[in-house]
Amino acid sequence: MLRKQIYLTPQIDRELTIRARGEGKSVAEVVRESLARDLGVENKRQNAGEFLLELASDAASGGPKDLSTNLFDYLYGDKSPNYGKNKPKLTKKEIEHINRFVNDRSK
Repeated sequence: MLRKQIYLTPQIDRELTIRARGEGKSVAEVVRESLARDLGVENKRQNAGEFLLELASDAASGGPKDLSTNLFDYLYGDKSPNYGKNKPKLTKKEIEHINRFVNDRSK
């Protein structure tokens, strides 16, 4: 958490103190809750179980349907973005850099 220092009117301070005592909380906690509610900030923390369930649901909804039967093709074959027909082409500048590197090493 970050520490902030603010000026309050005596009326606001009194209301904060009354509310904090009534709810059995610290004044700082009441201020944080009020600001979060007013600003529309949610507590986005998840426990480990919720995180794993969300991760599993994301994994189940995506990916190719034939991945398990054509795994090799997706890794190294025609369906691979790095090897097959979709393999990215080198630009002229990249080829020049490679040639310059190879020529410098051979000297």
